Amino acid sequence: MSIERIREYVSQIKSLDADAMERARARQAELAKPPGSLGKLEDISVQLSGISGQLFYNTDKRCVIIMSADNGVYEEGVASTPQSVTYFQTLNFLRGIPGVAAIAKQFNTDLIVVDVGVNADIDHPQIKNRKIRKSTWNIAKGPAMTYEEASQAVLTGIETAIEAVEDGYRLFGAGEMGIANTTTSAAVLSVLLGIEPEKVVGKGAGLSEDAYLHKIHVVRHAIENNRPDPRDPIDVLAKVGGFDIAALAGVFLGCAFMRVPVVIDGFISTVAALAAVGIAPICKEYMIASHVSTEHGFAHAVQALGLEPYLHLDMRLGEGSGCPVMFAVIDAACGAIRDMGTFAEAEIDDDYIAELTGDKFTI
Repeated sequence: MSIERIREYVSQIKSLDADAMERARARQAELAKPPGSLGKLEDISVQLSGISGQLFYNTDKRCVIIMSADNGVYEEGVASTPQSVTYFQTLNFLRGIPGVAAIAKQFNTDLIVVDVGVNADIDHPQIKNRKIRKSTWNIAKGPAMTYEEASQAVLTGIETAIEAVEDGYRLFGAGEMGIANTTTSAAVLSVLLGIEPEKVVGKGAGLSEDAYLHKIHVVRHAIENNRPDPRDPIDVLAKVGGFDIAALAGVFLGCAFMRVPVVIDGFISTVAALAAVGIAPICKEYMIASHVSTEHGFAHAVQALGLEPYLHLDMRLGEGSGCPVMFAVIDAACGAIRDMGTFAEAEIDDDYIAELTGDKFTI
């Protein structure tokens, strides 16, 4: 069964390499700059060393994995966008039309598009067909999927990440496409955190006030009716989630298994990351949060995850659009630790560092 294979992968996820991280910190201390002056760029470089076991990390080949799927709860009127947009945008990713595609092109990033549950037949040579079935069921009327289907979606994400690493990719982003998935994400988050739907349900792509209140009601009813177990993230995904969220959770697990960094996008991606951490807490060490989403509920999700996003751009597009932007920041971190000169190379006497870090130093 899929759950047994997931457990096998999860059991092999290891913590970061502490020795490599110490070497990276030592390298940062030798560079010709005031201590800690590159701030979070230094933190990123240390994390990448821990992930890879190497002092320098190669980010040349990178991608955003986009999981596409439809959600049966759409029929409850919780989205302002037609469901057909999932199908068209899934195709458009390869045409370079959506936001993430344009941004990815700017930052030399490939897109890996996976159909895990689009409510249409897709026959495209560049779209991976991992369709579990056409759309989930309506969570307002029953579970979104079976437990086995949820496990299969998670496993699909794990295996997609593994295949991408085997193809040479070393830096990953996690994106999604699925109309009504802010509803399923809010439901999953509400259960995982044990907080009221009002605190996590947002207006998505632009619902009216009446539709927004209805969306809250739908999420509350789905949780009360399906009774997902917050101690079992896969059960939560099965009862009130979506194929896209479950598959993204698998991407985070797969990247940790393969010891490669993975960048979180916005609200939906963060909820998927939270589900992944519920399955395997150690996988959080391989995650990098990109930007602060303005989507209602994001603050609760990222706080529970315990990661601090690096970018404040008022973005809420989704699709993985924040990931390529964060890749540029990661490039900067890698370039600094690799290419900056040391005090010795710059012929600078570093005795002054003791004064900067000593008790007598004042500003």
